[in-house]
Amino acid sequence: MNPTPPTVRPARPADLPRLVELIHEHVAYERSAPRPADLGDRLGPQLFGGDARLWVLLAETPGGEVAGYAACSEEFAFWDARSYLHMDCLYLAEDARGHGLGAALMTGVAALARELGLAHVEWQTPDWNEGAIGFYDRLGAASHPKRRYAWPVA
Repeated sequence: MNPTPPTVRPARPADLPRLVELIHEHVAYERSAPRPADLGDRLGPQLFGGDARLWVLLAETPGGEVAGYAACSEEFAFWDARSYLHMDCLYLAEDARGHGLGAALMTGVAALARELGLAHVEWQTPDWNEGAIGFYDRLGAASHPKRRYAWPVA
């Protein structure tokens, strides 16, 4: 008997509370500063507004629990003079790892890129996250060494 494959689907407004929970888990996992308490209020209009340019795919366990997400937006590569899909975040709850949900999310991300007419996907991961690096390497993705900066201008 084949196990039920994971489900990957676009996020819906009713998913926002669970998505925010997963984001806070992801922030803690990556040892980042806590995010604002009103994250859901700020994120909802960006995800579900009429002019949304942000796509979030959710991974569900066979039991229907939302256990992970991939957040993507379209970016423009100036040197290539073409757009690509930027995967800003991919996260799976700790107990959901190792069950094919990550691969299912990446398949969904690739399908989204194709649907949008984009030729490739780019993302980053912390250099200490060996599990993610191994996963992306197994997918056949190529890494490019760069340093990412953030510059507050407010």
